[in-house]
Amino acid sequence: MGEQQGGFSDDERAAVAQRAAELRSTKGLKGAARLAKELEACAAAVEALEGVDREVAARLHVLVAEEAPQLDPKTWYGFPSYARDGEVVVFYQPASKFGTRYGTVGFQQSARLDDGPMWATSFAVLEVTDEVEARLRELVRRAAG
Repeated sequence: MGEQQGGFSDDERAAVAQRAAELRSTKGLKGAARLAKELEACAAAVEALEGVDREVAARLHVLVAEEAPQLDPKTWYGFPSYARDGEVVVFYQPASKFGTRYGTVGFQQSARLDDGPMWATSFAVLEVTDEVEARLRELVRRAAG
């Protein structure tokens, strides 16, 4: 992560600035125009990635389209994300965003993954194998439920 200043790292401040830019880019847009702009931004976020980050994000994009087409692609703090009624359900946080060891597929509160008193909401992904893809498909399907 970048330098700490005022409680936030440089990377964290950049993510907040990115989120503000995302909100400005769709201000005043409604319906199909807003969805098209958000889809374009999501696709661009995936395309901007490299290596494993790009592979995972691209595969997640396809899996969401196939398993949960009711979720709308968008970006969220620069992450490729998928939302229901404007609320993010699932997203990919690339390792390159904060210089971490691995990227994660994460699920927000609106994801329907509840399983007793405790459940995982974030999954490290080092590569997309058949087993990983099958697990992600199942998680996305449940989350979008």
